[in-house]
Amino acid sequence: MRLEFPVAGRDFQAAGGAAQKIKRTLRQIGIDAETARRVGIVAYEAEMNIVIHAFSGKVGVDILPERINVFAYDQGPGIADIDLAMQVGYSTAPEDIKEMGFGAGLGLPNMKRYSDNLVIESEVGCGTSIRAVINLPTKEGS
Repeated sequence: MRLEFPVAGRDFQAAGGAAQKIKRTLRQIGIDAETARRVGIVAYEAEMNIVIHAFSGKVGVDILPERINVFAYDQGPGIADIDLAMQVGYSTAPEDIKEMGFGAGLGLPNMKRYSDNLVIESEVGCGTSIRAVINLPTKEGS
């Protein structure tokens, strides 16, 4: 099953809506609360990065029997130094965004923390793609 949502840059009114829909759907189809929470956090951080930094993009999930793949793609400035961007507190968000309470430099580190595998690819001047894997808990006795 795939869920995919468009995300517009600087649309703070809708920001977080895609992640909320993803988390709600996961719970409705029987995904445990902790896994849904982890997926929700990763999707939210990816969505907010698009809103803060990019012109447009999309965020979504592929729900598989053994894992949930979170993906996000954007058309934006790209990330010049991914290793630096992974450091807690590092942010390239403009001051007006920081004044709104966003851009604290926790997005990518949180995505890494709450996923089992995170891959970030970016090209300066083109955009960024993120793929995160959250493994589903194994069932006892199966």
